[in-house]
Amino acid sequence: MSNSTPSTYKRICVISALLGLAAPALAAPRISAQSIIVNPTQPELNVQVWTNRDASGEGNPTYQTGERISVGLKTNADAYIYLFNVNADGNIDLFFPNRYEDSNYVQAGTRTFPRNGAKYNLSVGGPNGQDKLLAVASTTELSLNDIATFEGQQQFATVGVQGQDGLAQALSIVVNPLPDNAWVTDTAFFRVGNTVQTPQPQPTPAAQIQPGQRQDGSFDSAMVDAYARLKGDESLGQATTYAAAWGNGFWQKFNGVGAYGDAALLHANGSSRSYSVHGRLLARYLSLAQAENGTTRPPSRLGWAAGDEKVIPQNLYGTTGLYGFFQNGALYDSQKYGTFWLTGPVLKSYQGLGGSGSFLGFPTRDQYMLNGAWAADFEGGTIRTVNGVPRIYRK
Repeated sequence: MSNSTPSTYKRICVISALLGLAAPALAAPRISAQSIIVNPTQPELNVQVWTNRDASGEGNPTYQTGERISVGLKTNADAYIYLFNVNADGNIDLFFPNRYEDSNYVQAGTRTFPRNGAKYNLSVGGPNGQDKLLAVASTTELSLNDIATFEGQQQFATVGVQGQDGLAQALSIVVNPLPDNAWVTDTAFFRVGNTVQTPQPQPTPAAQIQPGQRQDGSFDSAMVDAYARLKGDESLGQATTYAAAWGNGFWQKFNGVGAYGDAALLHANGSSRSYSVHGRLLARYLSLAQAENGTTRPPSRLGWAAGDEKVIPQNLYGTTGLYGFFQNGALYDSQKYGTFWLTGPVLKSYQGLGGSGSFLGFPTRDQYMLNGAWAADFEGGTIRTVNGVPRIYRK
């Protein structure tokens, strides 16, 4: 969505949400499996948000690039309103408040953004994919200095966090000091460009599909080699789909064997090797792709699998799990804590100490933004980025 003057196109994007789930009073702001900040209570304050093509706010309408869009909002009490968008590649805009309007304190009732006669408009831009809109209403003005700033004469703020996870973590810090009944959120969805379906290769025909087999009868040699290398009949099981195009590469799904769970072989274009992802690692990998781009390609924070998964023996805390290595990051899984992603200098510092086998142990949550910098929490300590340098702390 654009937070722009009429001559400038940007795009509105938003955060996916799991809302309306009650939680005990006094609980901390909750971040759902899709990285949405959710009030742990059901406050009397209420906000609803929607786009002009879906007044219910519960659908997922499609817009074309360059098309005008407006956002509707309703509150049951006067409140400070904040409207964010997160587009398919993770870029975030705060399009309200802005410098075209004097105040973001909105009276109870219904209004539209932009309102009639506004000096800006909202237009749909690229890239194609799933857009997600987040509205935050608060009875207290929020301090967003660690999230967004107005630079120079610009009319819209520059957001300093990236992706759904980063925004959700940053907002959770902002609202944490507030009373539970003082803030609430709502979300809406829309797609940009032609609707893209999650890749679903053709169903199994009468003859069993072979590892690496494409629908046209040809074979992906890297997948064939990977299946043999990994003793696929013992770890991957039987193919349930053909090898199909996915993003800038190919993938093929398998039914898994026993405790391994569902599996997939991933083969990035330009790589001579294919690698497998199993079970809970695969489920989290695909959920990140769904949140980022509707599962049309691998999640950008991780990229393609870049190594075979490894079983991690019991560490000094008695925890065991799995490790998956990707082009841009890693997934660590333990039954005790769950499956979490790490990237960049935080991951490099963690692995430099010995990863889950070090005193840090397994991650206990996803990597997140803290005061505008990356941080991560582990069984035995934390990593905080200070002045651009990761620093490691024991518990």
